[in-house]
Amino acid sequence: MATQSNPQMYYYRVTISYKGSRYYGWQAQSADTLNEKKKTVEGTIKNVLSKITNYQHCTVSAASRTDSGVHAQGQRAKLTIADKIDPEHLLMGLNSLLPNDIRILTCEGSTKAYQPSQSSVSKEYHYYFVASPVDNVATIDIALHLRIGTIEKEDLKLMRDACKLFVGKHDFFNFSSRDRTAVTTVREISYCGIHEANFSPLVENVYYLKVVGDGFLRYMIRYVMGALLELMKGRITLSDIELYLTHHQDDKLSPKAKAKGLHLIKIEER
Repeated sequence: MATQSNPQMYYYRVTISYKGSRYYGWQAQSADTLNEKKKTVEGTIKNVLSKITNYQHCTVSAASRTDSGVHAQGQRAKLTIADKIDPEHLLMGLNSLLPNDIRILTCEGSTKAYQPSQSSVSKEYHYYFVASPVDNVATIDIALHLRIGTIEKEDLKLMRDACKLFVGKHDFFNFSSRDRTAVTTVREISYCGIHEANFSPLVENVYYLKVVGDGFLRYMIRYVMGALLELMKGRITLSDIELYLTHHQDDKLSPKAKAKGLHLIKIEER
């Protein structure tokens, strides 16, 4: 009896931008993405990809699994489909069917060997926050609102001094959620700093935490941001942060910051 050979598959490397406000994170919650109870970014893209390829087998795999409410400007992913489609046509086809809060920015042919999660060498995240007595509608779902008129220079300096403590190789056990899949809680941060943002004339007093590292643990950046906010409020000290970076503790130094301010900006690949 003749055996049916496996169909030829084609591979594409894409860069994706999305606003995570309406989605339950990146990762699909089930294999049946057409009937997801909670919409995910991966599931939404896979459903559109499936439609383009006449519901043949297809897969979507990403370099980073962002959480519910987290945004991205430079998510990297691999698309696997059974049809050979010109990359430019695939990009246009996906964007014509995807909702307007998900966009494919680049698309190029790739190989079976390419694995986004293994090809990543560094990731850059920003956490945006805005100081104003009343929240601004322009940033209401993409930045954390601090109900203050402004952030004093002394507070910015204090936060920037704290950022320097996170640079280098550290055990981020106290600045992450427990994850049994993580082999180690040690991560290396190459850059950590606070900057003033000027991306929109519609809103003032917007700042962001910029963090670049070889990888990040679950909720790690949100816990780091949470500690910086507690520091600014005078509830913890620089010495507290140093202690929690060097000794495992039973409690958290601070609550984690809300998801809506976190943005995956860029992923560098080998």
